[in-house]
Amino acid sequence: MASFVTEVLASSGKLEKEDLNCKISKLSRKVEETKEEVCSMINNKYIEFLPSMQGAEELMEQVEEVSKDISSLKSCIENEVQQNLHVAVTEYAELKQQLEKNSTVIGMLKWLQGFDTAMEEYQRALLEKKYTVAATQLEKARGCLDALKARKGCKLPLLRALRSEHTIQRENLIYHLGLEWQRLAVWKLPPTKELTSAESFLKTELHLNSSGLKEEAEEGGTTPLLASVFQALGAQGQLHNKIMLFGQILLKYILKPLATYPSLHMEPKEVSGQSVVLSFQCVETTDKHPSPSQVYSKVLAVLKALHMHLFDVTVDEKKACAILGDTIWDEMSDCIIRQCLVHSVPTDSSQLEQYNVVIKETEEFEKTLREMQYLTGESTDLLKYARNINCHFASKKCRDVILQARNLMTSEIHNTVKILPESKLSIPKLLNLEPRDKAKKQVVSAREKFRSEGLVMLENEKQLDRHTLCLPVCRISESVQKLMELGLHTLSQAVGSSEQCAIQLFFAVRNIFQLFYDVVPTYHKENLLKFPQLAAIHHNNCMFIAHHLLTLGHQFRHHLPRPLCEGVGTFVDLVPGFRKQGTECFLEQMRAQRAEMLERLSTARNFANLDIEENYSAASKAVRQVIHQLKRLGTVWQDVLPVNIYCKSMGALLNTAIAEIITKIMMLEDISTEDANLLHTLCKIVIDEGPLVFIPLPEEYKNRKYQEEVPIYVRKWMTFKELMIVLQANLQDIVDRWADGKGPLALEFSSNEMKSLIRALFQNTERRAIALTKIK
Repeated sequence: MASFVTEVLASSGKLEKEDLNCKISKLSRKVEETKEEVCSMINNKYIEFLPSMQGAEELMEQVEEVSKDISSLKSCIENEVQQNLHVAVTEYAELKQQLEKNSTVIGMLKWLQGFDTAMEEYQRALLEKKYTVAATQLEKARGCLDALKARKGCKLPLLRALRSEHTIQRENLIYHLGLEWQRLAVWKLPPTKELTSAESFLKTELHLNSSGLKEEAEEGGTTPLLASVFQALGAQGQLHNKIMLFGQILLKYILKPLATYPSLHMEPKEVSGQSVVLSFQCVETTDKHPSPSQVYSKVLAVLKALHMHLFDVTVDEKKACAILGDTIWDEMSDCIIRQCLVHSVPTDSSQLEQYNVVIKETEEFEKTLREMQYLTGESTDLLKYARNINCHFASKKCRDVILQARNLMTSEIHNTVKILPESKLSIPKLLNLEPRDKAKKQVVSAREKFRSEGLVMLENEKQLDRHTLCLPVCRISESVQKLMELGLHTLSQAVGSSEQCAIQLFFAVRNIFQLFYDVVPTYHKENLLKFPQLAAIHHNNCMFIAHHLLTLGHQFRHHLPRPLCEGVGTFVDLVPGFRKQGTECFLEQMRAQRAEMLERLSTARNFANLDIEENYSAASKAVRQVIHQLKRLGTVWQDVLPVNIYCKSMGALLNTAIAEIITKIMMLEDISTEDANLLHTLCKIVIDEGPLVFIPLPEEYKNRKYQEEVPIYVRKWMTFKELMIVLQANLQDIVDRWADGKGPLALEFSSNEMKSLIRALFQNTERRAIALTKIK
């Protein structure tokens, strides 16, 4: 009966379903048991560190058997579901859900198996120094952990422990790679912290111990150990940091000293055939800065040694030397520019063509670096700097010109040279004397012809003297003459240069004169006020500069590029400022001398009551001090100022003294005969000794006619003489010299002044009254 029921149920499919239910239930229990055992094994291995290799293998076999049962059962269920889809959808859905859950658990178990296998392979590879394999296996283990973490609903408590184990092993690998890196490149650095001389770098050494590693391969593989170390470092993200730190030390202790000190050299030396030592050697030299060729050869020697023994390794399709080049190139090229190329820029335009050698050397230097793959780009700052020589020449020249000009302006003013009509500033030979068009060429040729004849041709064909428009004889500061020669030399450098260079040099010359205008009066302000001679010299300096600025631009105009040749290249606009500065400086000194002179005359007690000995002594002292002051000024000015300026200056000061004496005498209300005689004596001192300041120097004897005519420069001279006559004359003589307002006396004094003077000199008598009536 039972067998019959069984056959009936089997034919209807119900018995098979019940068997499936039973089997799935048993399988679920078996999966849970397997899961607990696997987790226990992983927990014991990675948390409690219990040896369970044999149990793990048995469990893995059990897992595989269960997995096979699940696969067969799954296919059976899917077939049964397809045959009885409309009958048992609900039952089979529940069964499939239970089966998928079991599949998920099995998948997690497989990832755990993969992690465990990868970690074991990693440990084996690390012990055998298969760093590339170790890094690969460590990455596989990390992938398994990431897959476990990505599973939804995965909350395994041991996942954190596995992650910690992976981190520990990664740090362990990095530590071993660090030891290998330290073995590859061993530094011996100088102990001193202040590296300020070539000798302080002599103890620097770099040992490269990679010779054997390049041939030594991993066991069971073909990758050299050197490449394995680099690739493993790259896989762990540590290679760039290692190379960057190495590059910084390389720059500070080797490359920069080589580019800075011409006496330092470095040559690689092999030691025992297994390592190469880079050490400094010092060679005696008088050069302050190394030449570009020296720097390039020394730097290449170091980089070739590094390329050959250490950095010729490919990591992720990129050379290690390219990583090093990216790290050090910017700073190294900047150092070469500042310490070498800047100092190699010519100081004269005639040397610019020779600089092409440096440009070619720079191109070859960069070409060699590209061949070794230190450089990857096409355009670099180093080559740009070398090729842009015209601009750098102009900038360096401008800096040098400004520096020389500043030194000249701050030097002593009193060192002078004499300027004669025959004096000429030497103009350097211009590189390009061809004007830019035919008309300009004709003008220049005509000027050269007239200049060779020593003449200047006018429209009416009359000849001017060759000294026409020349500066008068005077003395100027030696520094100012050098300053003008510096300007001429700089402008001559602009001729034949590039357009940008010519413009820079032209405006550098303008700047030095602007600098003179602003700096000299400020820097020498105290001395210009204190010393009359310096004020006179500065006056001459300004006039000398203004005189040459009138024609300085025209001398070079036709040989300079546009827009300088079209009217922009001129200095005429600076002329009024220099003339005004020179005039104001000298006038300020004149005002100071005038104030000093008036202060001395103020001690003369108004020239009153000279019959008293003290009063006469004070007046005599004041007058003699004024004469002494004039003589002292004559001593320091006569050989400095031009003759006409000297005569006008001394005449103005003497006139001030005479005018003050006349004013004080005219203010007297009572002058006794004795006082008049004493006043006459004092005035005679001025008349006798005052003109002596106008006596010409022997070499100025031809100017005697200008210096003997004292009344031309002393406006009150004749008035002073007439006053002296009045002081000694009687009433009739005074009336006769008045001559009804037509005599010499009337030309110098007004009637009121004359009447006041008569009242002071003569007593109130009938004769005085008659004389006063005649003064009209």
